[in-house]
Amino acid sequence: MPDPSNTAVSWNRVADGVLRITLERPPANALGRPIIEGLTAALDALDAAGNITVVVTSAIPGFFAAGADIKHMSSVDAESFMAYGDSLRGVLDRLAAPSRITIAAVDGLALGGGLELAMACTLRVAGAGARFGLPEVKLGLIPGAGGTQRLPRLVGRGRALDMMLTARQVAAPEAHAIGLVDRLVEGGKAEQEALKLAVKLRTMSLPALQAVIRTVDASFDLPLPEGFAYEVAQEQALFESGEAKEGLMAFLEKRPPNFV
Repeated sequence: MPDPSNTAVSWNRVADGVLRITLERPPANALGRPIIEGLTAALDALDAAGNITVVVTSAIPGFFAAGADIKHMSSVDAESFMAYGDSLRGVLDRLAAPSRITIAAVDGLALGGGLELAMACTLRVAGAGARFGLPEVKLGLIPGAGGTQRLPRLVGRGRALDMMLTARQVAAPEAHAIGLVDRLVEGGKAEQEALKLAVKLRTMSLPALQAVIRTVDASFDLPLPEGFAYEVAQEQALFESGEAKEGLMAFLEKRPPNFV
């Protein structure tokens, strides 16, 4: 259950195996200590629950998350600033673990750390009015919670540099066209679509989903022949575990599969 002393983040199970994490720190879901600690608690609960698909959403109209807590950042020394960055990077890295299936539901602004949070998720669903940006250069900084690494992997080097160097905001249709957003829906419908997608993913084999994510991620780092070999190894592991056999038999027997 959510910690009643932390009102910045709540979570609840909305369907079998689907957990909704809601950011609710007015006015703009700034990613300060309350949200970092709330996300940490939510991920601890997720780890304890086991096989869960997650939707990350916002209860603040007009905002997914508007970035880091600038007021806090401006009042600390370099050591405290680095500690804050480490804690934010740590929780986003946990969210991004290939063993998790996470979906960001974005309606409104996802800027700075808010976009880095969305990019840490497996998939992103956006309402038509959503906007995205990494404006840190305006503050004499760079995106420091994964933005410089995750954005080029999603949209390519040139588009990533264009967004980061100009600090411009990208509207949802452009974000969808360049691959930053995976699904584009009517404004105000991102959470609904993300939950629907999460329920659909729950019908798939979790080990197979995890293997797809691992293999695709490896493609960014491995030469093509090594990538092919890694793909074969992942597929073989699914056969050896019995997961593939169950899926094939269920198809032949015209019944729902009983995946792990």
